[in-house]
Amino acid sequence: MNNTKEIAGRSGSTIASPQQSFSAPASARLPWAGLLALAMTGFICILTETIPAGLLLQISKGLGVTEALAGQLVTFYALGSLLAAIPLTTVTRGWRRRPLLLICILGFLIFNTVTALSSSYPLTLAARFFAGVSAGVLWGMIAGYARRMVPEQLKGRAMAIAMAGTPLALALGVPAGTFLGDLAGWRNIFGVLSLFALLLTIWILWRLPDYPGEAADQRLPLNKVFTSPGVRPILFVVLAWVLAHNILYTYIAPYLTQAGLTGRVDLVLLIFGITALLGIWLTGIWIDRHLRLLVLISLTAFALASVLLSIGSGKPVVIYLVAAVWGLTFGGAATLLQTAMAAASGESADVAQSMLVTAWNLAIGGGGIIGGILLETTGVMSFPWALFVLLALSVWIVRRSRTHGFPPGTMDIHRDK
Repeated sequence: MNNTKEIAGRSGSTIASPQQSFSAPASARLPWAGLLALAMTGFICILTETIPAGLLLQISKGLGVTEALAGQLVTFYALGSLLAAIPLTTVTRGWRRRPLLLICILGFLIFNTVTALSSSYPLTLAARFFAGVSAGVLWGMIAGYARRMVPEQLKGRAMAIAMAGTPLALALGVPAGTFLGDLAGWRNIFGVLSLFALLLTIWILWRLPDYPGEAADQRLPLNKVFTSPGVRPILFVVLAWVLAHNILYTYIAPYLTQAGLTGRVDLVLLIFGITALLGIWLTGIWIDRHLRLLVLISLTAFALASVLLSIGSGKPVVIYLVAAVWGLTFGGAATLLQTAMAAASGESADVAQSMLVTAWNLAIGGGGIIGGILLETTGVMSFPWALFVLLALSVWIVRRSRTHGFPPGTMDIHRDK
């Protein structure tokens, strides 16, 4: 031992003992100010996307269009994200990260302001489309940005914090925005979103570090990123899992009407939102050691809950229980899937994340289309079994993707054998 100390002293460095090496990760600190700025970015993205659904009647009257046409404000936003995510992320992958982030947030400031002031339906649709374009680029950046801010042992936890804005927007932001919109008017809500974007810009300039973009010699072609080991299984799980969620989420009202809970849509979605927050908190605690296990548990529990939706459809207690399980298992989905994608894609994480964003938006649109077809042809009682098939396929893919995509963590290896 004395010899070791002597050698260390001569070299001008120290050799850590096993105890010191083991405790080092515990001393690492999360950059909360920067991670919360990213979470606020996600919060603004989701709230901008979904708030028209809660203010549909007001918007239709304000723009002089039908509610169905007012609903296209959500569609055009999603369309902008869908079309922009991959091409714009590919074009800007060499740009420095903070300036690109600020440009996208400036997009929210401009286009939410246009939405707040516009009395023209076509102009409003255009503003919504370009707000969606900003979101498509942002969603491709957040995961990679969060991971670059922390050491390896904290990457999953950092992503959980950065992604917390999504369930917060769904659980608290949309109900609060809807309530305030009824009091102050829908235009003022979009004005508040613009103010949020302005404050976030100041926050980012103050506390968020900047990073270089991807070096030219490290940029894999798009097809190489897509065919990287693990990327395609993750994209399949994204499509299936989010499609199952959106079939139920989009058509929860007709399902509850059939179950005799017509006036309880708000309560069911509140239960979902609260447990989704719990889900993302638990994900943040365990993701760095148990990502594969968490994905398998979440998918399996959601699949079993979908079966309960079928056999217990007439029992309110069962439906409330299913809503709780649904929220708990889906709350951490974005963090789990984006973490898996970032690990699978390495230096090409931003491009891979843009593919994930595209798959996610396809699943959102697909949920509305497929759910609508099921509703008109076989009725709401077919929903639980459609969910079960999609989730069972996802479980199968995850179990097969043991080497790439969803490999065991250090603590999962023994449990999954």
